[in-house]
Formats: sequence, C-alpha cells, structure tokens
Amino acid sequence: MLGPPDEEGVDMLSVLRHYDLPLHFPKNVLHEANTIAKSRADNQPSAQECAGRVDCRSHNVITIDPDDAKDFDDAICIQKQGDQWLLWVHIADVSHYVLPGSALDIEARKRGNSTYLVDRVIPMLPEALSNELCSLKPNVDRLTKCVEFVLAKDGHVVSSKFYPSVIRSKRRFTYKEAFAAIQVPPNNETEQMLHDAHAMAQKVRHLRFKNGSLDLDFPENKIRLDEHGKVLRIERIENDVSHQLIEEYMLLANEAVAGRLMGLNRPSVYRVHESPKEKRLNDYREDVLSHRVPCGNLTHRPEVQKLLSRLDDLPIGPALKIGFLRSMMRARYAVEPLGHYGLAKTKYTHFTSPIRRYADLVVHRSLFDKVELQVGIAKQIADHISTTEKNSSDAERDSKEVKLYAYLKAQLVSKKPQPYVALVTDVRNFGFFVDVPDLGLSGGVPLSSIQDDFYVFDPVTRQVTGRHTRKVISIGDTLVVQIYKVDSIKKQVDFMPVPQRGKPTRSDDSEGQSRRGPQSRDPKRPAAPPRKPGHGHKRASQQPKKRR
Repeated sequence: MLGPPDEEGVDMLSVLRHYDLPLHFPKNVLHEANTIAKSRADNQPSAQECAGRVDCRSHNVITIDPDDAKDFDDAICIQKQGDQWLLWVHIADVSHYVLPGSALDIEARKRGNSTYLVDRVIPMLPEALSNELCSLKPNVDRLTKCVEFVLAKDGHVVSSKFYPSVIRSKRRFTYKEAFAAIQVPPNNETEQMLHDAHAMAQKVRHLRFKNGSLDLDFPENKIRLDEHGKVLRIERIENDVSHQLIEEYMLLANEAVAGRLMGLNRPSVYRVHESPKEKRLNDYREDVLSHRVPCGNLTHRPEVQKLLSRLDDLPIGPALKIGFLRSMMRARYAVEPLGHYGLAKTKYTHFTSPIRRYADLVVHRSLFDKVELQVGIAKQIADHISTTEKNSSDAERDSKEVKLYAYLKAQLVSKKPQPYVALVTDVRNFGFFVDVPDLGLSGGVPLSSIQDDFYVFDPVTRQVTGRHTRKVISIGDTLVVQIYKVDSIKKQVDFMPVPQRGKPTRSDDSEGQSRRGPQSRDPKRPAAPPRKPGHGHKRASQQPKKRR
C-alpha cells in the first residue's frame, strides 16, 4: 500500500516501485564513497595522484551543461596551432576511484546507469563521487581521462592520443550562458576559446552529415514542478549551437576511443545501432509515397538524407519523420563493434559519461587498465546495461506522464482547459491521432468529440470529412485541441478540437515557459524512438542527456 493516488509523492513512489528503482544506496557503498572523499583534502586529488599525469591545469578548460546539472563529467579546451587546432576532450576519471570488484563497482554495475525522473535523479554513484570528487567543477583539481585531437582547419581529425590527465576547469557554462556568449563578441580569453570551439564544432558537424549522419533530433520538453510536485510550467528546449558544440566533440571522442580499442583488439563494450530491417523501410517508403512525397530507395543512405531534408520543409514532415524513427532499431550495447547506423559511424562506443553510465566506466578500464576484460563477462555486462537503460528510459517516460496526466486532469476539473497546437499523425475510422509538442504527448481525437459536424472516414485517402461543412482532416494537418478525457490507469489521453479564436495560447506563453535557440535536449543523452501511435502513447521526448 503506497497511499491514496492523489496524495503528494505517491505518484512518483509508484513509478519507483514499478520499475524497481532503488531509493537509497546500501550502507557499505555509502561508507566506501565517503571514505574515498574524506581521504582527499579539500575534496581534491592528492599530489601523489596527480603525479605521472599530463598536467592540463593551465589550459582554458570549460564545461557546458544544463542549468540544473550537478554531475559534470566532460570538459573541453581548444587552441590554434599553426594552421591546425589542438582539441582536448577531458572525461571524469571515475575508474581511478571505482575499482573493479569494489562495493561501489558492484552497485554501479547493478544499476547500470543513472535514471533521470521528472522530480529526482536516481544516481549510479553516491553523491560524494558523482556530484563532488568526480564532478569537473570549476576552480578545483580533477583527475580526467583525455582524448587529445589534432584537427585540420576544415574539421577533419588528423590524429588523436589518449592519456590520464589533471585539470582545473576555468568556468562552468550553462547551455543558456554558452548560447548567449556565442551570439556576441567575446569579452575575455575564455569566451574567445568558446567562440573558437563553436566555430570548429560546426565544421565537424558539417563533415558528419556530409559522411551520412542522419538528422533525427527532436526538441525536448522539460517539466518544471512546484514545491508540491505539480506541473509549474513546461519548457521547450531546442538543439541549439551550444548543445551541438558539446555533442560534436563527445561524438569525436567516442569514435576515436572505439577505433583505438578495435586497433588494440581488446574486449570491451560498444554502442551499436544496427540498420533498419529492409521490410520496415519499404513499408515506411510506401507510407511516404501515399502522401505524394517523393521517396527513393531508403536502403541507400543518401536517399534517407534527402527524404529527411525534404520533410523539414513540408507540413506533414514532422509526422512522417516520427514514422521513420519507428522503423529504426533500438540502440544497444554489445561486445561486437557493429557500428552506429544513425550516426553513420563504423566505430563507436560510449566513453564520455562514466559518472552516469556503467558502459563508459567499462570502456575507460578497457582502454587504460593493464588487466583485460574477459569476453564472456563483457557480454554479460553489455546485455545487462542494455536492459537497465531501457528500464530507465521507460521509468523516465512514465514519471513525466503521471505528472502530465495530473496536470491535464486538473484542467478538466477546473473546466478551464488550455488550447494547444497539435499535429495530425494518423487517421482511423474511429478518429485520428495527434502529437502535441507543447505537452510532449500524443493522444487520440475521437470523432464523437468533434462538435461542429459529423465526420466520415475515407480509407482510400486516409482522411475524415465533415458531411455538412465538407471540412477535411488528414495526416499533417495542424489544429488546436484541448484535453477531452484522461485515463491514467490505462494511460489513455484523448483530445478534442476547439474553435480557433485568434492565435492559440501556447504553454510557453501562458505558463511563462522559456524558449531558447533553434534540443534540445541536452545533447549528451540522445532519445529513444517514439512509440507506435495509440491512445496515451507519449511522443518520444529526449532525455536530459542523449543516449547516442
């Protein structure tokens, strides 16, 4: 018995129980973490620990993270050298503190990753490490594993090398601060470095898409709660240039480390994203063609890129883009380096987030430790963390849904439902489905809820038409809806059209939502593909950090 469903805190407790997420660390794990932290004066590594590492403390190292982040596991620095550039990607050296077989290691492996619920974080490591000793906070010494790149002026990687290092971050930027700083002339050396890093990141990004990477980013909706756990506002976070800056350098590091491990022929864990099944691509292609959108052979990557680019300029584009995501395989972990379809990389792993992902911790050990990981154990780890990642992703989605359901129910009770812009994504004989970007939800619109006419479904054109008004509703249409029915037990949400009187009120206007840039989501964690359309199916919103 958890308590009354509407009692404060019970909704999140139900999510925690359903997905078997732990509320606390075992005492021996906390004791081990606290012992490690307390043995370091001023919560910094000792001189003996820094000895033998490449000293990068004089470099203009910075971090860029979400405004509410506390675990900073990556930092960058870039310097011009002749007609080339030196890039340092520093990653928190968690493996220095979390040793194989220790209580911390056993618990981290069990959890597999941190879980970011709407109202809390279930961390993989205790805060003494995740938020303190391992976190790359400004103005303190921190141990890192570094990938140093030599980049050509067009963004090509000339060479890379890997080594343990020690840094002292000069400044912690939030994404908002970094974005603002990039828009104006630099005021100091650190901001000049940020401008240089941005310019080079855009060149690296251009090369990535030129080499076949797919642009599959969607904006993220960040739910902000009040002190009672109720929805205060919903913020729309776009994938602007500040996110792209960090994303491109993390992708470079992940690719370089995978190539190094493959060259050394060391057993490890790779991040793999297999190509979609040909049948699913062909089925999707038929769907695209049925909407009179030109579409080539999608088994050829250039044709996929052409289609995605074309969809960006069409009203029906977002709906069809979601359909493409549904045709793709789910990314996972494996001991075989099978490459990454979405990123168009033949060599790829996860290296850049060891504070929150066990996979990255394993990769750090594979790259730097002298004792090799056994293939059988690596496969067990890969299978397990693939499972824990999916469990966390489902829990994160459900934690958002329970808050949104309560928020929408309150609108019904108050009889003051808010209007939202919605995109029609599918049409059936009983109604149609819509995607509501301002809520990050998908739901149904039953034909019985439409009050201005009686609508009839045409299975050939896949549209509904009003008998008297002759109004037509089809896939790709945009309309204004309000909440009609919520069933939080069945996880079903129904909307109904509302008469459009002037410009519709968006959640960011009515609730003080802040908007920034052109993804989103914090680029560090990419998003799982959206589910198949259906009542109550939430549109895939990106996680606090991308799971690429």
